[in-house]
Amino acid sequence: MPGKGRWPGRVQGLIQSDQVTTDKKNILSEEAFLIIHSGEIPEVAYYSSVHYLTEDPEGPLLNIKPRDLTSLEEAVVQRYRTIILRDLMPGNRDKKIYRGLKRCAANWKRLVNFSDKRGMDISSIRMEAAEALRDFLMQEIMDVSSGKRKTCVNCSCSVLLGLAYNLGLSRNDIPAGTETLCAGK
Repeated sequence: MPGKGRWPGRVQGLIQSDQVTTDKKNILSEEAFLIIHSGEIPEVAYYSSVHYLTEDPEGPLLNIKPRDLTSLEEAVVQRYRTIILRDLMPGNRDKKIYRGLKRCAANWKRLVNFSDKRGMDISSIRMEAAEALRDFLMQEIMDVSSGKRKTCVNCSCSVLLGLAYNLGLSRNDIPAGTETLCAGK
């Protein structure tokens, strides 16, 4: 992905010194850090970073190859993992950072689309999220059925079950009583 201009350390457009390579790696590392700590849709931060790095007149105007983007792509996956698991933690249900299972399902779809386009393996995240969803549902059922709280499930049963199946859970893996959490939604 060529940039539109020169970048620090380029010698007559022909030779890249070790310093240039180090500078490029440092710049990419900084952008990956920003993506990991970005907002709710890390893919937007990714495309903003790519634009900044290669086309923005105020950016470094780097000439980058697809392999140079690996750290940024991994940062996107890591950020999605963080926000998906955040919304599957029962301890977050009453906090401002909690977005709910509806957003979690949407973020899972975004992560799958992003990783599929790039051939990235997210099977470990899938397993981690599946276990977290099952644990979340068991805790939610226990808390709601005991009268400890009202349900925080903010999506329909079809969205919730779709998320569960997309994470690899079978019908038998989904705790009994799950449907009562999303009744009428």
